Amino acid sequence: MRTTHWLMTAILGLLLTGCAGISTAPTPEARQALTPTGKLRVGLQLGNPLNVIQDSASGEMKGVGFDLGKELARRIEVPFEPVMYPSVGALLDSGKSGAWDVAFVGFSPERAKEWDFSALHMEVEFGYLIPGGSSISTMADMDRPGIRVAVQEKSGPDSFFSRTLKSAVMIRASSNPGALEAVKSGKADVMGSIKPVLFELSNQLPGSRVLDGRPGIDPHAMAVPQGRDLGVVYARQFIEEAKSGGVVQAAIDRAGVGGVVVAPLK
Repeated sequence: MRTTHWLMTAILGLLLTGCAGISTAPTPEARQALTPTGKLRVGLQLGNPLNVIQDSASGEMKGVGFDLGKELARRIEVPFEPVMYPSVGALLDSGKSGAWDVAFVGFSPERAKEWDFSALHMEVEFGYLIPGGSSISTMADMDRPGIRVAVQEKSGPDSFFSRTLKSAVMIRASSNPGALEAVKSGKADVMGSIKPVLFELSNQLPGSRVLDGRPGIDPHAMAVPQGRDLGVVYARQFIEEAKSGGVVQAAIDRAGVGGVVVAPLK
């Protein structure tokens, strides 16, 4: 088993660092636009496997955004600096003051008014985490009067479920762990989020399960602060090469996330 695990790690490492090496280097102007401080500051939501999680035993950091940010920094030959946040709301608010250079977040037309985006790199399933003993068993049980759905405020799931659920009540928390706590304490009946987050948090709620089916898809892309046009052009090229070269899939595999597929090439 250890040999198999070592081989898989080695293969994923080669995909993340080897296949990506065929990319075109950025011009000095593009590098300056993308990394004005001389390093690539990557905004990441800690605890979200689509961004970054930390192994409690080894301390190893991994996650789709973490790996892609590290690979982008390698390609443009600047230091990689992860900038951690407890929630996507805190991440986006901090980005408005220039605290990071790129981030990997859910895409929406509203966010596109404030940030420049690459094409999508992932499509992520929305879902529900149901506590043990719940009478809710199907998607059809969700949108009923009296059903309370906990979500992380100002997140893609908040926007999606607020828009699509007509009868259920939204219970908003400042973070995903906060939304889970609302379910644990009985303030909410279920937690709504993207499935990778729900699978990650389900271990903290014994007897819980992620409901079968999907109410929708959350598109994810790389965000760049506006006004960095030359940098955005290169960032968009990077994402397309990362998809076609297997780098995005390798990052998804290393993070061990379910309910996620690589977005089609643009």
